[in-house]
Amino acid sequence: MRWTTAATALAFVAILPAGHAAQAPRSNVVLITLDGVRVQEMFGGLDEAVARSVVKDGRAEDTPAWRRFWAAAPDARRRKLMPFLWDTLLARHGTIVGNQALGSVMRVTNTHWFSYPGYAEIATGAAHDAEIDSNDNRRNPFPTVLEIVRRELGLEPRHVATFASWETFRWIVEHEEGATTVNAGLQRYVHPDHDLQVLSEWQFEARTPWDGTRHDAYTWRFARAHLQTYHPRLLWIALDETDDWAHDGRYDRVLDTLSRVDAALSDLWTWLQQDPEYKGTTTLILTTDHGRGRTVEDWRNHGKDVQGAQDIWLAIAGQDVTRRGEAQNLPPLYQNQIAATIGRLLGVDFGKFVPDAGQALPACVVHETACAM
Repeated sequence: MRWTTAATALAFVAILPAGHAAQAPRSNVVLITLDGVRVQEMFGGLDEAVARSVVKDGRAEDTPAWRRFWAAAPDARRRKLMPFLWDTLLARHGTIVGNQALGSVMRVTNTHWFSYPGYAEIATGAAHDAEIDSNDNRRNPFPTVLEIVRRELGLEPRHVATFASWETFRWIVEHEEGATTVNAGLQRYVHPDHDLQVLSEWQFEARTPWDGTRHDAYTWRFARAHLQTYHPRLLWIALDETDDWAHDGRYDRVLDTLSRVDAALSDLWTWLQQDPEYKGTTTLILTTDHGRGRTVEDWRNHGKDVQGAQDIWLAIAGQDVTRRGEAQNLPPLYQNQIAATIGRLLGVDFGKFVPDAGQALPACVVHETACAM
C-alpha cells in the first residue's frame, strides 16, 4: 500500500536541519533515466534464460555478449555489466532500491506502464492516467518539478535543463513551453564550441532505426557540454537505446548499452568531484520510466498487460547519502516520489505547489536508519 500517514510518509532528511537551509551551500541534482531497464539486469546482470532464447544458431556460450558478461553468480554478472555502478558509486557513495529479493520494492503508480506516463510521473510527482495515456507528442497539462524549481529558485532557463534522445521530451518536461532548456530527439544543439556544432549536425546524418529518436551518444555529449559550460542546478539526461534495442529483440545491444552507460557514469562522476561548483554539493539519481516483462516470452515488451513492467529501481548517490550498496527491508517506494525528492534536495517544497504529489523518499532510504513499515 502507499503511505498515507505522517508516520510512514517521512520526508527525505538532508544533513543540515531545515532551518539552516539558507546557509547551506548551493545544491545540484543530476537525474539520469535509462528507458525500460528491467530490475533483472540491474540486480542480476545478464539474464541467462533471455540470453539463450535470442540465440538462433550455435551456443549462447559462444556469443560475444556471453563471453563479456557471463558469470555464475548474479552479483558477479551485474558487476561485469556495470562495474563502476556497483564497485564504486554504490559501494562508496550511494545506494539502490528495487531489489525485491531483499525486501525492497519500487513501482510506478500509473496504470499504463509505458514511457510518457512514466516520465510524466517522474516529472510531476503524480500519475495522471486519464490525461496522459499515450506516447503522442502532446504538451504535458501539469506543471513539472523542473519548472517549479526554476521559478522558485529564480534561475535562468539554461540552469534547469533536459537533454533526451526521444523527441517527446520536448512535450513531457514542460507545461509551459520555453520555461526551461530542452533539447530532445533530432534537434540542433547551439553551443559556442565549433566541435559541438559539427557534432550537432552529424546527428542528422547518423540516423537511428527508430523514428523520433537520436543516438544516446549525441544526447550524452550535448548534456555534458551544457553541464560544463552553463553549470545547471538541475539537469535531466534521458537515454533511450536500452528500450529501443529491447523492443527489437537485440539483447546483446541492451547489455552493451548498459555497459557503455556505466563507463559514461564513471567519467561524469569523476568530473563532478573535480568541478568547484559541483564537488560535494551534487546528488546523482539514476532510474527508469518503467520495467518490462519477466520471462523469455515478454522481456521485450511492456504495458499494462505485461507483468513486471510496473517494477522499477532507483540509485541515488551524493554527499547527503550515507547508506551504501543495496537497501534492504524498506516500505514500498513509488515513482511519484522522485519529483518531491528532487525538490527537497534543491531546497524547494514541491508538495506546497503540487499537493497530490508523492512524498519525498524517506530518510531511511538514504541513511542507515530503520524504516517504519
